[in-house]
Amino acid sequence: MTSPTRPAASTDAGSGTAGSAPAGTPDLLYSDVEDDLRGTVRALLADRCPPDAVLARAEDPRPYDAELWRLLAADLGLAGLLVPERLGGQGASARETAVVLEELGGAVAPTPFLGSAVLATSTLLGCDTADGTVADLLRHLATGEATAALAVPLAAAPGGGFPAAVRADAEGRLTGRVTSVADAVGADVLVVPALGPAGPGLYEVAAADASVEPFSSLDLTRPLADVVFDGAAARPLPAGDAAVALDAALRTGAGLLASEQVGLAQWCLDETVRYLGQRHQFGRVVGSFQSLKHRLADVWLEVVSARAAARAAADALATGSPDAPVAVAVAQAYAAAVAVHAAEEAVQLHGGIGMTWEHPAHLYLKRAKADEIALGTPGRHRAALAPLIELPPPGR
Repeated sequence: MTSPTRPAASTDAGSGTAGSAPAGTPDLLYSDVEDDLRGTVRALLADRCPPDAVLARAEDPRPYDAELWRLLAADLGLAGLLVPERLGGQGASARETAVVLEELGGAVAPTPFLGSAVLATSTLLGCDTADGTVADLLRHLATGEATAALAVPLAAAPGGGFPAAVRADAEGRLTGRVTSVADAVGADVLVVPALGPAGPGLYEVAAADASVEPFSSLDLTRPLADVVFDGAAARPLPAGDAAVALDAALRTGAGLLASEQVGLAQWCLDETVRYLGQRHQFGRVVGSFQSLKHRLADVWLEVVSARAAARAAADALATGSPDAPVAVAVAQAYAAAVAVHAAEEAVQLHGGIGMTWEHPAHLYLKRAKADEIALGTPGRHRAALAPLIELPPPGR
């Protein structure tokens, strides 16, 4: 089941960003450049991150596969996709980043890509990139020399207001506690939203100056931790409006997370189709039973629809479309439920083996359930969508 690709004749040279669709119309197809990027990432993950390897390290105390992350971040340069070339990055866009997230989701890869290369990086890009502190940190993240985490709860959603869990004193020292932070375990740097004497601000804190307290989370491939600041030394990150920068980063993360959910759902569908095409019962291939065909057809339709929504969100973020808030809300409201349904069907249709620890299906179900609340639940995104499209509340 391949992804739709834009005809070669209409492909942009260079970045592979939108260009063939009429003005104002989202470009949902994949360019040749994006397909090449997908092929490279998929080949690396097949070699270094097969399902049995992810299973083997599911309970490993190390937060992620450091060697895999080095290959992705430094050798392939994926950590700097969103970072402009003048700051040491690749100068790509949300479209290419979405393609990478599809592949990482399809492998439930234990990497800090979402936390570092998307959330923390997007927040920094909303700061004053001409400032030396911001530029240096972006350069270190883009080259894979350091990883960062955005110190907000994983469930934080765009439009949720500036967090008040951390306070900054007049000397710039931070005090407070942030719960359920993704990818904080193993991060070198924390990007921290905090309320200071002058109002909302963003700060850089060395992870060693904070207390990172990991705990057992549902998703074994994306560790969470509570982060405690007790007078931690911090460097302010200049931003015109810290609240706007943070909200934009959360919206970018939510929109791109939909692509991870699409990749996850696609793997569940493909693997289930493959399995049902091999198993026999009552002298027939199990996949030939009509009731199972219908269930798979339903999942296929959902995945195709979710892919369109996720591509629209990525394209809107890449082009700076004014419709980006609508596209992101639609993508997250829809893709989260699709990923959960696809994973549930994978577990059920694999029969007994799907229920065991030895099969990777449970890792996909756990990632899908964790993603369902990450960066805003589907219900929250639906509630945000209603006023954006001027949908009146019930009873009016």
